Amino acid sequence: MEQKKLSWLNPLIIGLCIVISCISLAFGLAHFRSESAHVITATGSASVDFEADIIIWRGYFSATAYTSQDAYNIIKSEADQVKKYLLANNLTEDEVVFNSVDISQIYRDIYDDNGNYIGSEADGYRLTQSVTITSSNIDNVEKISRDISSLLDLGVEFTSESPEYYYSGLDDLKLDLIDKASTNAKDRIDIIAKNSGARLGKLKNSSLGVFQITAKNSGTSSYSYDGAFDTGSRYKTATITVRLEYDLK
Repeated sequence: MEQKKLSWLNPLIIGLCIVISCISLAFGLAHFRSESAHVITATGSASVDFEADIIIWRGYFSATAYTSQDAYNIIKSEADQVKKYLLANNLTEDEVVFNSVDISQIYRDIYDDNGNYIGSEADGYRLTQSVTITSSNIDNVEKISRDISSLLDLGVEFTSESPEYYYSGLDDLKLDLIDKASTNAKDRIDIIAKNSGARLGKLKNSSLGVFQITAKNSGTSSYSYDGAFDTGSRYKTATITVRLEYDLK
């Protein structure tokens, strides 16, 4: 008799559980739709074109000799010539920084009389020194970086890297863009609310998008997911987005 009762009681319990689960799911979806229907969101953006006010230019030169002392004497002489050249072109000593000298040993391959490789042996030293110029006189440094023929004439094989451009007022610029992007997002929300006949409540959430600095007129193709930060262009464009979410009354 007891087994007969259990035979119909178990399906009844399972059925009740299914019904309760369906009711809970329906209530959750209805609640979610109700919540999502009572908010309004919009993303605003702002951008500004600006010019860098700091230039950083790097270059390096090297010397090779059989002994490390001879190589050092050569590179010390070349460093003096590089410094003299830079100061003669209206740079100050504060703008010019010589970095430490890197030293590496040179090896040459050895072959037997039949042309078979049998090993290598030390064949001298190569010393390399780099110099970094940091200045606010961008025009002057650009001119120097393009014209290093005087150093080449002196026998200094100076290798010039591309200048990098930075802006000292970046923090203030970013704050101003955030303010403008927030205003732009709020204007969009006001227009949407007005056209839909809704009444805005309190600000529910806000989030800051990625801050991008790209070369001027480079377009959105230069943007990156983590935020682009262009250093190769003197003239740049900064862009930022702000997302706002408001409750509806």
